[in-house]
Amino acid sequence: MTHYILQLLVFQLLFLAVYDLFLKRETFFNANRLYLVLTPLLSFVLPLIKVPAFQRAIPENFMVELPAVFISEKTKEISASASAVENIFSFQWEYIWYLGIVVASVIFMYKLFRILKLKRSGEQFRLEDFEVVQLPGTDVAFTFLNTVFLGADLSEAKKESILQHEKIHIAERHSLDLLWFELLRIVCWFNPLIYVYQKRMVLLQEYIADAKVVAQKDRSTYYEELLSQVFNTDTFSFVNTFFNHSLIKNRIVMLQKSRSKKIVQLRYLLLIPVVGAMLLYSSCSNEGAESNTAGESSDIIRNIEQLKESIAAKGNVTKEEAAALEELRRLTAEAGGKEVHFEEKGDGDAVPFFAIQTPPTFPDCTGDAEALKKCMAKKINALIGNEFNVKLANEKNLSGRQKIAVQFKIDKNGEVVDIRARAAHASLEAEAIRVISKIPKMIPGEHEGKKVSVIYSVPIVFEIEE
Repeated sequence: MTHYILQLLVFQLLFLAVYDLFLKRETFFNANRLYLVLTPLLSFVLPLIKVPAFQRAIPENFMVELPAVFISEKTKEISASASAVENIFSFQWEYIWYLGIVVASVIFMYKLFRILKLKRSGEQFRLEDFEVVQLPGTDVAFTFLNTVFLGADLSEAKKESILQHEKIHIAERHSLDLLWFELLRIVCWFNPLIYVYQKRMVLLQEYIADAKVVAQKDRSTYYEELLSQVFNTDTFSFVNTFFNHSLIKNRIVMLQKSRSKKIVQLRYLLLIPVVGAMLLYSSCSNEGAESNTAGESSDIIRNIEQLKESIAAKGNVTKEEAAALEELRRLTAEAGGKEVHFEEKGDGDAVPFFAIQTPPTFPDCTGDAEALKKCMAKKINALIGNEFNVKLANEKNLSGRQKIAVQFKIDKNGEVVDIRARAAHASLEAEAIRVISKIPKMIPGEHEGKKVSVIYSVPIVFEIEE
């Protein structure tokens, strides 16, 4: 979840950067409006999209390496307290988010209540296809949905000018855009970029209304009206205020700007490489434990070197070993996972992890693919920490840090088979095999509608107190 939120923030920041650098000074107001409405939604969706072509272009290891498990003679005591702290931490973050949503919703409802209260306090009358509420004893001026709020202290000339401007906001349904951002502010109350988006939209809506009004009246006269007075309006983030002191300068600058040339619309094509880069990142990034690192790559190289030394020392290989080497050659060939065809493989053969559509999972794990991977790694880590017999250190007179390399396969029935272990002491190998054999029956991996097998490896580090 943390990785998803970080991607969301980065994507929104990139979209805003493109808008500020290339689009916001152009007069393509309707296109910019669509851009500001849709790109926050795209930011939510893009991290969830995984493009298989990108994943094949940057393949993962054909063997899934789970996180290292660190065990000491005090593991049992430490793991219990650590689990409690972790649960409390997770609980706090989850409920802090819920609490924030509740608080943001209450604030929003309070703003709506204030608007309704203002509406009841004023004199209401219908004008053309919208409603006007005249508020006594004030000079406020703003629009919400299809209602214009006007202070009774405004002169008739100013009221006429304001109505001409505000009815553009009503006709364009600008309040719906601002309410969309209010919804995002409630759900993502912690995200400051939503507030930036909303400010950009407020300014853009003023540009749209100004442009349409100027098309109907003298430009210089409208400048004078903008500069004549700044109204003291109540601050609501989802209403269109007629005058906002911080926006007037930008509005006048935009009114003086010549209409943008149509060729400048090609700037919107910048979205193609930007979205492509986002899809590439979200497709190839892995929040789970199987992500490649430089350390893992060097482990593969070391394993290959050890394999070459073993073959050289032995002088020949068995038929079974030759078949395994041929499978490895196919998996690391240029075609990669494309060579995997289950009709050509035996029932007991495993397939590369990067080629599998649905990896094996624990029965009680839920969520999306990333959540399932994290859950599986966490469950196996906990099982090893709880089941490993730390008394072996005293029984076998072991000392220092003992490393155990474990490999196992989850077959197409969900059973854990072909468990292998390598360590400096046979007793540690046997103990690792015993512990891994306690992994419960899994939901098997699937690809192209068929059950498949997956090979896993997990390093265990047994720290023995001196």
